[in-house]
Amino acid sequence: MFFSASDMLIKWLGGTYPLHEIIFVRAFVALCIIAGLFVPLEGGYRNLLTKRMPLHILRGCSVIIANMAFFTGVASLPIADATAIFFVAPLFITALSVPFLGEKVGFRRWAAVSVGLMGVIIIIRPGTDAFKWAALAPILAALAYATMQITARRLGVTEKASVMAFYIQLTFLCFCTLAGLTVGDGRLAEGLEDPSLLALLRAWRMPSTDDLLVMLGVGALSACGAYLISQGYRSVEATIAAPFEYIAMPMAVMWGVVVFGELPDKVAIGGILLIVASGLYSFWRENIRGTPVSAKAQIIKGR
Repeated sequence: MFFSASDMLIKWLGGTYPLHEIIFVRAFVALCIIAGLFVPLEGGYRNLLTKRMPLHILRGCSVIIANMAFFTGVASLPIADATAIFFVAPLFITALSVPFLGEKVGFRRWAAVSVGLMGVIIIIRPGTDAFKWAALAPILAALAYATMQITARRLGVTEKASVMAFYIQLTFLCFCTLAGLTVGDGRLAEGLEDPSLLALLRAWRMPSTDDLLVMLGVGALSACGAYLISQGYRSVEATIAAPFEYIAMPMAVMWGVVVFGELPDKVAIGGILLIVASGLYSFWRENIRGTPVSAKAQIIKGR
């Protein structure tokens, strides 16, 4: 819910400000909240002295790719369509849990993954006039996000949720600072008309008071969302936590209709239903099957 509201606000701001400026403010605010509130609540600042920095860096790079790719897509696509495409991420998590966590995935869950991918194809409609290259960006975002959450399961054994959230926001801050210094003058945006490219390359500008307040709100939403999702993925199996993220789907449709006047057409609704149904079916199969003791347990424990 936090991330869904944040996505809507970033799409709203993205027509005026570059993504790396919005995310810079978001990360700065989120980092202050996490460092000032959540880190002390979970044992203090000594927890930040991690011995697993490579995994934190991998997770940070994954979330940067996920965010930049998703919001690049959102700039050109209806928010409901982009969110639906992104929601193949739990299916990617299911697929990646086999090689990286040692989970066993049966035929029916692989079939669910295939159905979900069919839903994506229906929404993006390759080979038709309705296809937009920006529709590929949420797919990249979903893959990067799945990598991030698989990494969270590896980190969750030794790292607090606040520590994982702290390093995510710190990575964002470093990346956006570098992006601002290199392309923040807007020279690469000259002559561009594509909304997605403009969202990436337009010049930084001083936000108005109202817009700055919105950016600060996005940062607060991001801090709470990052902490809660890190806590969720470190506490339970990845295949159990992931389906709960589908709550954001009806919220994305609501934001699209109420805020942006975007009503999904019948084809898009069909694709959305396939993606959601396949993800929820995969979750249901995991529950009735039970989670066996597998090599994943040994990997996560670091033994």
